[in-house]
Order: sequence, then C-alpha cells, then structure tokens
Amino acid sequence: MKFPGVFLLLLHRCWSTSPARTVCKGTSNQLTLLGTPQNHYENLVRMYSNCSVVLENLEVTYTLQNHNLSFLQSIQEVGGYVLIAMNEASVVRLGNLRLIRGQTLHEEYALLVMSNYNRNRTSVTRNYTSGVREVQLSSLSEILRGGVKITHNPLLCNMETIQWGDILDQRNPSMQFKNDSFAKACERCDPVCNGSCWAAGPEHCQKLTKLQCADQCSRRCRGPKPSDCCNQHCAAGCTGPTNTHCLACTDFSDEGTCKDICPPLKLYNPKTHQLVNNPNAKFTFGASCVKACPSNYVVTEGSCVRTCSPGMFEVEEEGVQRCKPCDGPCPKACDGIGAGALINTVAVNASNIESFRNCTKINGDVFFIEASFTGDAHYKIPPMDLAKLDYFRTVKEITGFLVIQSWPENWTSLSVFENLEIIRGRTQRSQYSVAVVWAKHLLWLGLRSLKEVSAGGVLLKDNAQLCFTRTDQWTRLFRSNEQRVSLPGNAPPSLCEQQNRTCDPECSEEGCWGPGPAMCVSCRHLTRRGRCVRSCHLLQGTPREVQVSSRCEPCHPECQIQSGKPTCSGTGPDQCTQCSHSQDGPHCVPMCPSGVLGDGDTLIWTFPDKRGRCQACSEDCTQGCTGAGMLGCIGFPFKSTLAVAVVGGLLVAVIVSLVVFVLLRRRRIRRKRTMRRLLQERELVEPLTPSGEAPNQALLRILKETEFKKIRVLGSGAFGTVYKGLWIPEGENVRIAVAIKVLREATSPKANKDILDEAYVMASVSHPHVCRLLGICLTSSVQLVTQLMPFGCLLDYVRLHREQVGGQWLLTWCLQIAKGMNYLEERHLVHRDLAARNVLVKNPNHVKITDFGLAKLLTADEKEYHADGGKVPIKWMALESIMQWRYTHQSDVWSYGVTVWELMTFGSKPYDGIPASEISSVLERGERLPHPPICTIDVYMIMVKCWMIDPGSRPRFRELIVEFSKMARDPSRYLVLQGELPTDSRFYSRLLSSDDMDDIVDAEEYLMPLNNNNNENRENGRPVRENSIARRYIADPTTNQEREDFPGHEYMNQSQSDSGSEVLNPNYEDLSRGFVELKPFSPVSGGPEYLNTAQNSLPLTTNDSLDNPDYQADFLPPNAHFLPATENLEYLGASLNKANVR
Repeated sequence: MKFPGVFLLLLHRCWSTSPARTVCKGTSNQLTLLGTPQNHYENLVRMYSNCSVVLENLEVTYTLQNHNLSFLQSIQEVGGYVLIAMNEASVVRLGNLRLIRGQTLHEEYALLVMSNYNRNRTSVTRNYTSGVREVQLSSLSEILRGGVKITHNPLLCNMETIQWGDILDQRNPSMQFKNDSFAKACERCDPVCNGSCWAAGPEHCQKLTKLQCADQCSRRCRGPKPSDCCNQHCAAGCTGPTNTHCLACTDFSDEGTCKDICPPLKLYNPKTHQLVNNPNAKFTFGASCVKACPSNYVVTEGSCVRTCSPGMFEVEEEGVQRCKPCDGPCPKACDGIGAGALINTVAVNASNIESFRNCTKINGDVFFIEASFTGDAHYKIPPMDLAKLDYFRTVKEITGFLVIQSWPENWTSLSVFENLEIIRGRTQRSQYSVAVVWAKHLLWLGLRSLKEVSAGGVLLKDNAQLCFTRTDQWTRLFRSNEQRVSLPGNAPPSLCEQQNRTCDPECSEEGCWGPGPAMCVSCRHLTRRGRCVRSCHLLQGTPREVQVSSRCEPCHPECQIQSGKPTCSGTGPDQCTQCSHSQDGPHCVPMCPSGVLGDGDTLIWTFPDKRGRCQACSEDCTQGCTGAGMLGCIGFPFKSTLAVAVVGGLLVAVIVSLVVFVLLRRRRIRRKRTMRRLLQERELVEPLTPSGEAPNQALLRILKETEFKKIRVLGSGAFGTVYKGLWIPEGENVRIAVAIKVLREATSPKANKDILDEAYVMASVSHPHVCRLLGICLTSSVQLVTQLMPFGCLLDYVRLHREQVGGQWLLTWCLQIAKGMNYLEERHLVHRDLAARNVLVKNPNHVKITDFGLAKLLTADEKEYHADGGKVPIKWMALESIMQWRYTHQSDVWSYGVTVWELMTFGSKPYDGIPASEISSVLERGERLPHPPICTIDVYMIMVKCWMIDPGSRPRFRELIVEFSKMARDPSRYLVLQGELPTDSRFYSRLLSSDDMDDIVDAEEYLMPLNNNNNENRENGRPVRENSIARRYIADPTTNQEREDFPGHEYMNQSQSDSGSEVLNPNYEDLSRGFVELKPFSPVSGGPEYLNTAQNSLPLTTNDSLDNPDYQADFLPPNAHFLPATENLEYLGASLNKANVR
C-alpha cells in the first residue's frame, strides 16, 4: 500500500552541533494528518521547541485557531523545504528563519504557503472564520534552491509586497502566486520598509541582501558599498567581510566559520610523503562540521550517514559505528519501510513481504498496521500469508523504528523477532523507535535477543493482555539519558501474577521477555544454548557438558561418556577424559589417519593399537597396515622392473618427440621470417645509392580519362571537387569503386605542384591502414584516383553512432592508426595533419589514414621539417610545431594522442572554446586535454605521454602498437562503456548496388596479390613490369606458411568479420540524390579560432568548404622561429574538406 508522500515522522530533538545551535531532524509527512489535530500539534511542539537547525523539512500543518506557534521562533535554518498548509492559526512566527537550503523540494518549491483558512460552509457568501493572516519570515534572506508557491490564503496579508528576486538564488525558479479576490483588512507596511514587509511594524521589514549590493559583490552584502560585500561562503547575509561574520553558510559551518569542506580526516605530510591523521578532523553532518557523529548514525569517509553504501557493511569500532568494505559477499541488508525501493510504502504487507526474506539487517523501518494482515481492496493487495512472518527470524538489526499497531489474533508474541539484537532508531515515529499499541491479543513480547535501542523512546500502549513489561529492562538497552519508556494501558501486574504469567525461577532480577527459561534477560545460575538452567550435565544427562564461565557447553562428540566422573574438561577433541574410538596424539578422532600427505610429499599410514592409540605403519607399507612391521602391511610391496622400464621408455619417447617437434617448428618459423625479411627489406639486396637511401620503386599509374567514369559529387573545395566513380581498367573485365579528386582548371601552378606532391606521397605508400593512390590522370585538370571509403571519416562515424561503438572498436582503431603511422615513420614520412577527420572508415573494423596534403617525405639524413605558412591544425599540433614550425615523427605522436582523445570522447572538439591564438600559452602552462570518462587511467596515461613537451620523451609508434595490442585483447579492462557495433552488411550491399555499382570489385581486392594456384588462370590479365613492387599477380611466398603456423586472428579472444556495418554514415546513406554540400559537424563562422595574420595566396570561393575552425591560415605564434627561405619547402596552403570525404 503506497501513498504519494513518505509516511514518516522523524526525530524530535537530536543533536547539538555547538552550544548555541541545536539540530533536529524534521519531517517528510507532506499533507498527512497524524492522529487528531491536537496530537499533531503536540508532536510539532515536541519536535521544534528550542530547535535551531532543521536537517530535513519544516512542515507546519493542521494547526487550530487557538494554537500558539511561538515555539517556531528558534528555527534559523531549514535543510529541505518549508510547508505551511491547512492551518487556522492566525500568525505563523518564524522571525528568526534566515535560510532555506532546498536540498529536498515539494513539487519544485522550497517555500509553500497553501490553503490556510477555515470557511463557514453553511454561509451563502464566502465567509472565512479563521486562517493565517501573517507569516512572519522577517529574517528570511535566501533560498538556495527551489521556488515559491503561495496559493489559497484569503486572509494572508503583505505577501504581495515581498521582493522575491532578492531571496531566490536559483535561475528561473518555479513561482506560483494566486491572490484571492476576498476583501481583507490588512495593515500597511511601516514607512521605513520601503513598501516590502512581512507584517506591520518596522521590525517586520524585508531585509535586502542582494538587490542593493555593489557590482563587486559575488553573492550577498550588508549594504550598498563595495566594502559591505559578504564572503563568498556566506548565505543569508553577514555582519562583516570575513567567513566568520556570516549569518549562515552556503556549504558547511565549522564552529562559526563558513567553509566549502570540513577539515579532512587525513593530511599529507610533505616530509614523510605520507598521509597522516588530522588532529582537527571533523565529520560532515548536514551543513555542519562535527567532531563526532550522533550515536545512532554511522561514519563513512568523513561523513555521518544513515546507511552504508553498497559493498560495505556496518561494524562497531571503539563504540562508533563505521562502514567497512565487505570481505566477500556482504551480509544481506534489505530496504525497510521508507527507504530504497519501499520509500513510498506505508507498512509491511503481502505486496512487499518477500523483500524481507533472508535479511540480516533492515535499512529503514518495520511497520505493521491492520491492513498489513487484512489486505487493501483499494490497492488490490491481498491478505498476508502469516507463515511469511517467519522471514523476520533472520533479522538482527533495524536501523529505523519497529512499530506494531496490529498483530494476528492467534499470535500471542512477537517471537518472529526473537533474533533481533539492535534497533538503531535513526528514524522514529512520534519520537519512538519501538512502539507496540492496540495489540489486544498479545501476551508477551518475546524479544529475547534485544541488546540495544540506540535512539528514541519505547511505547507499549493499550495492549490489554500484555505482561512481562518492566521499565528497567528497557532502560538498560538505552544509550542516552534522554530516551524514555511509556507503558500505559497494558495488563496490570496483579492480573499477570494471578494468572501465573511471571518470569521463570531461573531468570535473574533483570526480568524476562516472556514465560519459560528461554525468555530471561539474564540467568540466575547458568545458561545452556539460550535457556537458563540450574546446573550442567557434568556427570549425567545427554549430552555430557562442561561448564565454561556461566555457560554449559557440550563435550566433543568423540569423547567417551563417563560414569561418576566428568567426560571432558573443555569443548575441544583434545580435552576428552577418554576417546570413543581412536586417539591420534592428544586428539580423539573417528579413525586413525590413513594415506594422509605429510612432509616431503610422503603418505602417512597409521593403525590403532590395542589401547586405541594411533601408531605409524612400517615405512615399507604403501597401502596402509593393520599392525606393526612388514607383516602388518596391506599387500606386500611389489616392484616390477618391466613396468618401470615401459613407463620410462614411453616418457623418454614423448620427451624426444616434443623436442623434435619444437626444433622443426622453430626452424620453419625462422625460415619464414628470413624469407619475409628478404622480400620486405629491399635495401639488403639492392645496391645503395650515394645518399645511402634505397630507390623509390613505387608504381605511379597514368590512367586514361576513358578508364573511369564519375557518378556523383561527394564534396567540393577551393582547389577542386571529389567525385564518387568507377575505374574500369583497360583490357580487364572488372569495375572498381573509387574516389576521384579533380583539380580546378583555374588553380595556380603552386596548387598543381602541391597536388602532384600529394600524389607522390600517396603513391609511395602501401599499407593496409594507409589510403593508397590508384592512379593519376593528366588531363587539363589533374585528377587523382584513390580508394573509396564508403563509411566516410572516422570523426563523423563516432559522433553519429556513439551508442553502437564499443570498446573493442575504439581500441582496434587506435591500434590500426598506430600501425599506419609506424609505417609512415619507417618510410620517413611526416604526416603533419593526423586527426580523426583524416582517418577514413573502410568498414567498422578497418580504418585507413588519409589526407597527405600536409605530409612531407624526409630524406635519409633529415630528422625534421620546417614549414613556412599555410593553414595548419593548431589544436592538433605539438608545441614545437606551433612555436617553431618544426615537424618530426614525434610531433605526429602528439597529434596521435589528440586523435585518440577524439575517439574516446566520441568526436568532441579538443580545447573547445579556447581561441587558437591562446593554445601555445595554454600548453606552456602545462594544461592538457581532460581525462575522457570512458577511459581508465592506463589509456589516459598513454595520451599524456604523447603530450610531453620534450619530443624525445614521447613514445614511438612501435611502442604504441605494443600498448594498444595488449589493450585490444581485453577491452573491458581499459574502457568502461556498454554497447557494441552491429556487423550487418546490408549498408555495404546497398552502397554497392546503387549508382550502377553492380559487380564492382573493391580496390583492395584488385591490388591484392593472388594465391599461387590462381594467378596463372586470371582472365584478361595485363603483364606487369619485372622487379616492380606493384606486381598484382605475384603471391606472397610466406602466405601459406603464415596460415599454417598462425591460423588464429591477431586477437586470439575474438573473431572478426569483414562485413559492413548497419551503422550508416549520413554522408553516404542517400545514394540516389545528387551532390549536397557537406557541412562540418559544428560549423563556426567568424569564430576566434581563425587567426589570419597574412593574406592567403589563393582566393577562396564564397561557399568555401575550407572554412574549418580546425585549420588556421598563416598562423604566426608569438616568439616564432623561422628558417631562411632557401631552407623552407613549399607546401599546400589549403585542402579539401577532409573531415568528410576523400
């Protein structure tokens, strides 16, 4: 059975954080009336009298006209909301309330004044007989969170004069005001109030602490001058400029000083480089710093809390309850009423009883009402199965209260709670943590294991047949002198004695919880497994016992029962007077040890002698014995020389076979590696040039314009246009999907030279993860033909499909980019523009590095390259590249770290919001890109190493390959995210089937060497020049060996598919439409990231797609270092929109 609010009435008077500030708990009853209005009012008086700080909510409801609310004057702060509703008292006196924190809100409001009137229903006209006329909040200066709702108060005066903008802190708070048209007689504000007051009189003027402040004030002030500003930690105003002059604190108050945090438990000692205990440490409790938590709260990580976090359990250390990590599975702790899953549940009933099965601790309350057992037809809750009450027999601790307002008729005790040991009372009902009322069939309580009631009182009321109730047996369970016991309306002691319902004679004077020797609070003589007895079974009775202190403990089962003398002197097997079976040393055992592993991995065999004592068998016995010597051995020892010879011969044969197999395998692998090295390292077999560098034998294909056709435009830039097309090699019956970059006819000679430089670089590379050039067409407009990447750039891919991208893909992409960059480093190529936008996606498990518009090929003796202008990607560049325009392979490592950061943040912009002109100063200050949320520290440390100021301190790409190879084998250890990419190939099929793309061949497949058994049967094959590295039809001699020796995938714990992904790139998804200009992901026009300090050499068109904030034209950093013009290489000043198309 559930209601909208939490049916709780919490602690009355709790704790004093300082001599002048008393803390009380507050309530969360909302508009629930508890009992009669008079009882409700009395609860309010008990709770808030002399209370300064309300931890939770202040709810003033259902007061009558004759009720005096002056007891509320002491309240200064409220942690949650203030609810004033359904009242008839004319004046609500809260004159000292300064601050409402709004930590919990009621319908988004922190202050609610609603429906405070009583109307004469018999009158035809609106006749209000009583209601609230004044809400005296004369000191209220600030509401930290939440809005204000004032509705249906026909007699309330002066609320419309309040300037709420001075009180509310939250931007755009919820505000609701409804002024009644009823004519009311209100006194005007005093003239000194300037028109804003809570009630008549100068003492009720609104105190302004915000609207009148000078511009220099950050929060509140005490006057209009700059010297009147309050400290930033002050709330509700101040009396001076420091944090000790605050009227209230925004965060925490430490003995009158406002702070953002309380003094921590540990401090760092710079001399010993260790954390040491802070002698001035304090705990956070609400908005206060306290030296010790209240006794009924638990301490965890410097805070006072009600319950421990998951994975921790509550223990008592030196009289203080603390949270400790569980060693293995935690004892089962369940949510009680008013907590967790049952936070809005009123009582235990058939719908939630199953949640208490096997619980040892209940975090919350246990509350039984009549509907718990009869059911609730309105909420369709059936009657409870009473047998399920036995679920509570495992409960040992309740952190809240135990209240029983009804109990089954045929149940005469609360025996289901017989193992309950502690009731914490962290939440209470009407100041009681234990209450049993109106249980007319209850005869005794039966709480025989109860040891402590930490907070709150005890109420046993109107239980007509309840006996065994004594005040002193409850007071011994209390931990505070303020706890009280109330026992009205129970069975008279005379009636209990007349019916012989008294404690057992074996119970001590401390009383009992019910009839019989098992219900004693303590025993008069001895105790046996929870029952009080007069004597132990020392000489007679079963089982035989031994007296240990005041307890009767049974002897060990292996002790022989004695007559006339004690059977044992203790509870262990070594304390028996005589053994029942055998004796192994001092211990009685069921049988002597046989075949037990001893020292030196030898088996120990023993046998019992005539006296039952275990003796060791002869050393020659291998299967045990029945007596001493060799004659007692079970089976004579028999050693077969033939058997030993056979086993030894087999073992030698196996070892020899393994050695031969390993040697042959190593020889085979060594032969394959040697053959691969001879094929790949051409400098070992080719003559060296005078420069010491091997000749570049890359094949540059000159294509005819008739060999390919353009299908549609993919993108356009200042220097040309990129088309999607087909390459049909002359004389071959194949069709290859390609991207065709066409240079504009009107471009400058420098642009033609730059695009040929890019063709030179792309034709010089051949790697699975580097985009290669297929050919060049030297028409009037130079045309470059490259591989078509159907999924677009990696930056758009991760941005658009971040929900499907998994950790395996991210780490695999990082590994593949590192492999491609390592290949470029081995070829002495500096890329200079590595970024996620310049990595293209062939399919979701295969990416390629592209865009060599900024790449430079170093000679054998060059270690760095100095640039001299053009557009450059400032936010991806190393510091030495920004300051000195010096580019090396290690500056590419810096860009690689930024690229990895882009992937791990799913396409976020690096240094977003920082102008390009400030990037160098930001890097010099030591600032770097932040830690991505999905990365563990292992991945982030690799990024940080890539961003070291000293280039020599950055890792090499071959080292990055090793690191990401290890991570890709176990992605869940290094990346914390959910979801994986689908591997369906429907998108790829649609791509190939559209635009007349049937029967096409992928460029990678066309250029891939064929197997030996296929290369001779190729139809329409063209001859290839000898000694060319571009031999299409020559197979790798190591291919077969590699398949035989290493059949598995590079990552042995997964399989890999080459199929396309269903995750589509929107730039390619609509295959039927014509050219649509592709826009950047987050276009910025005229932003601070453009820093044009020199005129661009080429005019840009109006719709220039090169307006990319990631590239800065002719960026001149402060303190820049330039080389002489003769040492500078001409370079591409602008490129196509590389982030989207190729």
